[in-house]
Amino acid sequence: MSKIAFCFPGQGSFEAGMGRDIAGAVPAARDVFERSSRASGLDLERLCFHASPEELVDTAVQQPALVATSLAVLAAVRDRGIEPDFVVGHSVGEFTALAAAGAMTDEEAIVLVRERGIAMAEAAARHPGSMAAILGLEDEVVEMICRKILGVWPANYNCPGQIVVSGEDRAVDECCERAQQEGARRAVKLKVSGAFHSPLVARAADRLRPAIERVRFQEPVAPFMSTVTARLESAQRIGPLLVDQLTAPVRFTQAARELVRQGVRTFVEVGPGNVLSGLVKRIDRSVKAISVNNLAALDRLPELLTET
Repeated sequence: MSKIAFCFPGQGSFEAGMGRDIAGAVPAARDVFERSSRASGLDLERLCFHASPEELVDTAVQQPALVATSLAVLAAVRDRGIEPDFVVGHSVGEFTALAAAGAMTDEEAIVLVRERGIAMAEAAARHPGSMAAILGLEDEVVEMICRKILGVWPANYNCPGQIVVSGEDRAVDECCERAQQEGARRAVKLKVSGAFHSPLVARAADRLRPAIERVRFQEPVAPFMSTVTARLESAQRIGPLLVDQLTAPVRFTQAARELVRQGVRTFVEVGPGNVLSGLVKRIDRSVKAISVNNLAALDRLPELLTET
């Protein structure tokens, strides 16, 4: 029997007004926003429902807002009686995935993500850097280019032909130039505030570690696919992986392929945007990818899951 994986988006998938229509229609979703606001000390209902995109660009604010919205959408999906066989998250989306799997509470996830966002913003201010998407090259070619340039590393394996690199500004610029010389279709600098998923933000990992060590992680009820290792991971491994995740590349391509190998034929993206659904279809055209990012999509979900 084919299986379902819930996948949870990472930074950059935020949208103005995210979660507002679902929270207005589903009390369980509204409750998530209220609890998340108390846990984070932020007015997440205002930020998610009414803030401008410019206000949400701030890493320290965007991460808890994004995770709260994904958790609220998850509560609405569960209100329809739909549960995952596996969970996976892209970068900060791993915190949502772990809460979805019962490895920690929603409140614990929000507290950690608030701390993570502050830590990443501070690390980026101390060690400025940038990120760029390299489109149209094999992974191995991008890896080879990074090995030849000091100060730049592969950061996100998003799908075949799309790798994000991260590092010092000058090194990222040189990587983009080399990639185009090697035949890349495009090399696009990203609108981010730092060199995330690289050694340049190691101080963020040091700051986040004590907060993560205070959480007692439970065994995931739905198996958790790590995008650090592209393997199913147990409770005892979760804490160290969430620390490693800050400086390690996001191996979403490899994780999605492993889920397909485990029998997943349907990926349901739970939260703002539709980035992961698009990536999944590029990773494996034979699987079904569904985005649940608003009330209309939520209402269509049961029907879409029953279609062959």
